[in-house]
Amino acid sequence: MVEKVIIIGSGPAGYTAAIYAVRDNLDPLLIRGFQPGGQLMLTSNVENYPGFPSILGQDLMEDMYKHVKGLNCRVIDDDVTKVDLNIYPYKVWISEVEYETKSIIIATGASAKWLGLKNEQKLVGKGVSGCAICDGFFFKGKDVAVIGGGDSAMEDASYLSSLAKSVLLIHRRSEFKASKIMQERVLSNPKIKIMWDTEVIDVLGNNKLSGIRTKNNKTDETIDLKIDGLFIAIGHSPNTFLFKEQLDLDEMGYIKTHDFTKTSKLGVFAAGDVQDRHYKQAVIAAGWGSMAAIDCREFLTTKI
Repeated sequence: MVEKVIIIGSGPAGYTAAIYAVRDNLDPLLIRGFQPGGQLMLTSNVENYPGFPSILGQDLMEDMYKHVKGLNCRVIDDDVTKVDLNIYPYKVWISEVEYETKSIIIATGASAKWLGLKNEQKLVGKGVSGCAICDGFFFKGKDVAVIGGGDSAMEDASYLSSLAKSVLLIHRRSEFKASKIMQERVLSNPKIKIMWDTEVIDVLGNNKLSGIRTKNNKTDETIDLKIDGLFIAIGHSPNTFLFKEQLDLDEMGYIKTHDFTKTSKLGVFAAGDVQDRHYKQAVIAAGWGSMAAIDCREFLTTKI
C-alpha cells in the first residue's frame, strides 16, 4: 500500500497538518515519535494561544492529540529512523518497517540548545526557559537573567526588560556576536546589566529556580546570584538529521522552503519550527501546518 501522505512529527504543526489532511480525505498517517508534542511539552502555562486564556503546554498538546484521534487519524508513536527522498514514491522507515508514500509533511520541529548542566533540565518550566516570548509574562516585576551573545539573546533581553524588574545578560566572551543595532539597543537599555566573560556553571534550586552560580572566565571567581527566571538564548537546533543531503537546508540546518511550505523535493513539505528560524510560536507553527496540508492536497490532486 502506498500512503497518500505521511506526516512526520507532532506538536502544533504536525497535529494541525493531520487535522486538515483528514478533513480533506487524504487519510494521513501521523508518525508522532517517542516523545510527541514538541517544545510545548517543556513549557508551563501557555497564555497566548487563542481560545485558551491559560493552559499548560502539555494539556494543549493533549487537546490537539485528542482532536486528531477524534477524527480517526492513524497514529504511530515511534520514531522515523530513515527516509529516502531520491526514489518516488518516497520511502519512510520505522526501524525495519518500510512505508511508501506519495507525499510527506515534515513537522519535526527544533530543539532549544541548553547549557547541559545537571540541574537545568530538572527546572525547565520551573524558572528555567528556552523561550522568552512564551514565558516572559510570568516574570513581570521579577529579576531574570538571559544567557547568550547573539541576536536571539539581545531580542530576549530587550523583550524581558519591558516586563521584568531587571535583566542580567550573561555572555561568556568580552564582546557580542549579535548585529550592531541589536547590541546598541541592549547596551543603551538601563534595565539591562551585562556580565562579560562569564559562564553559568550551576542552576540552583530544588522544585523551583532560586538562583545561578557563575564563573568569570578571566579571574575564575565564582558568584551565586539570586534570580527568579533564567532564559537560555544560545540558539536552536532544527531536527533535520533525517533529511541532510536529501533536502536543501540553510546554513543553520533549517529546511529551505519556497512558495510557503514546498521544499526542494516535489511532494515534500515542511511546517513549523523545522523551517521557521524566526518566530518559534505555537500558533504560527499551527498555521504552517495548515498551509502544508493545503499545499499537499493541491499536489496530490495530480497524483491520486
